[in-house]
Amino acid sequence: MALWCRPLQPPHHPGGLLSSPLLVLFFAVAFLLVTCSDGATATVSVRKPSPDFPVFREAPAFRNGESCGIPGEDSSTIHVAMTLDANYLRGTMAAVLSILQHSTCPENFEFHFLCSRFEPEVFSSINSTFPYLHFRVYRFDSSRVRGKISKSIRQALDQPLNYARIYLADLIPVSVKRMIYLDSDLVVVDDIAELWEVDFEDKVLAAPEYCHANFTKYFTDLFWSDPKLARTFEGRTPCYFNTGVMVVDVDKWRVGEYTQKVEEWMSVQKQKRIYHLGSLPPFLLVLAGNIKAVDHRWNQHGLGGDNIEGKCRSLHPGPISLLHWSGKGKPWLRLDSRKPCNVDYLWAPYDLYRSASPSLEE
Repeated sequence: MALWCRPLQPPHHPGGLLSSPLLVLFFAVAFLLVTCSDGATATVSVRKPSPDFPVFREAPAFRNGESCGIPGEDSSTIHVAMTLDANYLRGTMAAVLSILQHSTCPENFEFHFLCSRFEPEVFSSINSTFPYLHFRVYRFDSSRVRGKISKSIRQALDQPLNYARIYLADLIPVSVKRMIYLDSDLVVVDDIAELWEVDFEDKVLAAPEYCHANFTKYFTDLFWSDPKLARTFEGRTPCYFNTGVMVVDVDKWRVGEYTQKVEEWMSVQKQKRIYHLGSLPPFLLVLAGNIKAVDHRWNQHGLGGDNIEGKCRSLHPGPISLLHWSGKGKPWLRLDSRKPCNVDYLWAPYDLYRSASPSLEE
């Protein structure tokens, strides 16, 4: 079972586990004792802040509108899960800012960050950038997937943390019944409460569905030539969906043992090369053709280009509520290199990196 860890007797703050302005002092000690859900205790070495670690501006404090419920009440809380990694921290900061900025009830959000290791600099950055943010941090045990990952077409897709979304239901508290999962390379330009309130009907997962895409290309010729494997989608009309934006009925996921179902396909992939991408294809094998489809405006994906070259792409026509830089190209890297794509300028206003334009502070 993946571990849900918390610091041993950290400074108390209503922001949640590992979320207090006092953590900057707390992490100044040489070692941090960590107690986990299985009762184990670990000692984590804490490094001094690196001079190369990015520094972020403090975000504005966003407050609830009059129509919002009381912050902290289960009935009004919107739960959002994201992975947390130093390499993508700049994207995570922008994503969180965009969600809060466009929400009618920003104080009703609780963020659930999944990390593969405890990085004090990352936690203190979140606290200093979003002092009022309600969040929890969970440690995902990378060893749970390390033997199950098969090499894909891009190294970034092979990182264990990229597979943490499969184990979301194991990591978060059982009291959380519904969760929005988001990648770190996106910004929201609408009130995400509308996505949160989607009616699952009898489905376990809701996401934009793209039935015009060539679904066969997500699997190898070996998969389609094997009669047994090719029958996987019998009785379904499978369509591509992107796992970077999902609403998950966590209770149904647990009851249906979907984590194990996804893992079974990962095992097949280790024996036979049936796909080339990372954590996406096993999701498709289990759920494609059996999800609740939501409007495409909730995932204008592919803005990072393809997984090999990451060339610029234009926006698709139609309304947009969420911009997603899936693919190789990330907007912060292209902006820093002074070779941005046109769509990267849509991400820039949410960039809280200290050296970025101060327009949000003016």
